[in-house]
Amino acid sequence: MRVDSRMNHLLVLLLFSVTCSYAFPAATKADIEEKNIQLAETYLKRYYDLETDGKLRRTNANSFSEKIREMQEFFGLKVTGKLDSETVRVMEQPRCGVPDVASYSITPGRPAWDKTDLTYRIINYTPDMEEADVDRAIANAFKVWSDVSPLKFTRIYDGTADIEIAFAAGDHSDNSPFDGPDGLLAHAFQPGKGIGGDAHFDEDEKWTKGTNGYNLFLVAAHEFGHSLGLSHSDDPGALMFPTYSSDDPNTFRLPQDDINAIQDLYGASINPVKPTGPTTPTICDSNVIFDAITTLRGEIMFFTDRFFWRKHPQTTQAELNFIKSFWPSLPTKIEAAYENPETDQILLFKGSKYWALNGYDIVNGYPKSIYQLGFPKTVKKIDAAVYIEEKGKTYFFVGDKYWSYDEERKALDKSFPREIAEDFPGITQKVHAVFQKNGFLYFFSGRWQYEFNIASKRVKRVMKNNSWLGC
Repeated sequence: MRVDSRMNHLLVLLLFSVTCSYAFPAATKADIEEKNIQLAETYLKRYYDLETDGKLRRTNANSFSEKIREMQEFFGLKVTGKLDSETVRVMEQPRCGVPDVASYSITPGRPAWDKTDLTYRIINYTPDMEEADVDRAIANAFKVWSDVSPLKFTRIYDGTADIEIAFAAGDHSDNSPFDGPDGLLAHAFQPGKGIGGDAHFDEDEKWTKGTNGYNLFLVAAHEFGHSLGLSHSDDPGALMFPTYSSDDPNTFRLPQDDINAIQDLYGASINPVKPTGPTTPTICDSNVIFDAITTLRGEIMFFTDRFFWRKHPQTTQAELNFIKSFWPSLPTKIEAAYENPETDQILLFKGSKYWALNGYDIVNGYPKSIYQLGFPKTVKKIDAAVYIEEKGKTYFFVGDKYWSYDEERKALDKSFPREIAEDFPGITQKVHAVFQKNGFLYFFSGRWQYEFNIASKRVKRVMKNNSWLGC
């Protein structure tokens, strides 16, 4: 039988694919566990002063577990001493190369410059950006600190500066080699002579003035905090938190935790108007107002400003996270959210746009416009949303009215909008957030929540809004 050249080619490809499938089997559970242990060992050695002798699991298991506990406590994770998936996720995040061993903002020994007029010099440039954009990012990063303190920074072009800035890859002769793309992004040294104060940026990263890569301004502002004597903060909203978060550089404001730290070292700003910055919400602060709430595969997620709390049914207290740490491309200040278990998606709304998540992954093709759902142009944003599984409907709350959306027909129902107060007696205030659980709708308005019985159509009780967070 004769086989033409095309068939021969197909047979070769098929044979190659079969051979490869046997040559490269899928990673086993044991392989993944071994990889995670190696990741953790490297991470804890670098950032938490873990000492090992090459026989970690046989002779130093207690030390390994204790360092995991230390790391989990620093990042606000559930403290178990075990290498769970959430701990691995944090270890995999891009971050600063300075250790986290202290849970305070001031470097031990309080090293600080003995002057407030400091010089800096840019030794070389990254080819990723225009030189003018690098100059601007560096200058703006220093301005973050001079705006809130008596510090002044002057650029020099020759000679030795207090703070010298360089881009380098791999081993660059300072006993702190870089590790290639992602992982360790940059590092800086505490104030002092010689290399003291200097900041180095990993040239293997993709540096940018925007968000398509690592924003040089944001990373530099963090590193210069170290150059001035600050350590890492355990406040997830602080600039000095160790992991990278892609804030919008155009709207960035130095958080209050960082302002307090730099002023502790150098004193208050000399500006007549004393600067203040955003603060990270605390779990039982009665003044916190939730922007949006949704369920997600049994968890409940509470969004507020740049953050969200994750409440798992098996834990007593919720876990605070930075939105950008999970989803760099999502906006902050999410305004509405709901879960559709039929599609295994949650939808997040801000302004006239919405995004879809499958688990913790953003679905391709988003954001989309709320007007594709059928809303008139008079609707500028959604205040709250909830999916009613028994009806196959999603209710969207806008002002004092609500709309019903048929998830099967993918269309708004006729005879809507209707008055909220008419169909949900007792709900007379603006709805900031809402979710469903165990036959009840929980309406959140300001500092209060209203437990609404769906069957009887009445408010059963009024509670403080943070009662779900273990308060």
